[in-house]
Amino acid sequence: MEKFGVDISVLQPVITKHKQTESLNKWAQSVNEGNIISFGGIYPHSDNPKADIDFVCSLGLKGLKFHPEYQDFTVDTPEMLKIYDYALSKGLILLFHAGFDIAYQPPFRSSPKAFRHIMDELGGGVVVAAHMGGMYEWDATEELLAGTGIYLDTSMGFNEYSDECFMRLVKAIGSKNILFGSDAPWSNAGEELKHISTLPLSEEEKTDILGRNAKRILGI
Repeated sequence: MEKFGVDISVLQPVITKHKQTESLNKWAQSVNEGNIISFGGIYPHSDNPKADIDFVCSLGLKGLKFHPEYQDFTVDTPEMLKIYDYALSKGLILLFHAGFDIAYQPPFRSSPKAFRHIMDELGGGVVVAAHMGGMYEWDATEELLAGTGIYLDTSMGFNEYSDECFMRLVKAIGSKNILFGSDAPWSNAGEELKHISTLPLSEEEKTDILGRNAKRILGI
């Protein structure tokens, strides 16, 4: 972080077995200090997801990370919508892996279309779709997610989409709903920060993307 000029990192642990719920969230709490903010997690197939969400809240964690491939669930089923609704009612931020994952084969369990369904069904709160709404599905992101209020993050993007594609997405979604993300250690935050500085964004847009939006939703 010091080398790359990153002030705060937000960790995103993923729970793949229900028995990890207590230990992983307690670990997240143990590192959740100083310039590290850690989200928590729940197991989507839990028999009592509300209790698990309450446990995350009791630890003072600010959000939940979901990974539909690793956790083996489809993001916009009625059962998951109920879980999101409860988590959002408790003030948690929801962050999702979105789209392609190199370890899995299509069809993938999330997409811009699915996130559009989620945003249409939920009544508010902060929902973040990583990889600019769906890795390799950016045309659909632009078409389906503009105006929904969803947040997108830039993680693992600048080696994949063109500058022109990124600028179109910023225009469609709005700079106030774009969050810088690195997906470290899979990409180099320093290189991505340098790249953003070269794009034809206004200083206001860069400030939004590189920290102001994150500070707002994280309450820091």
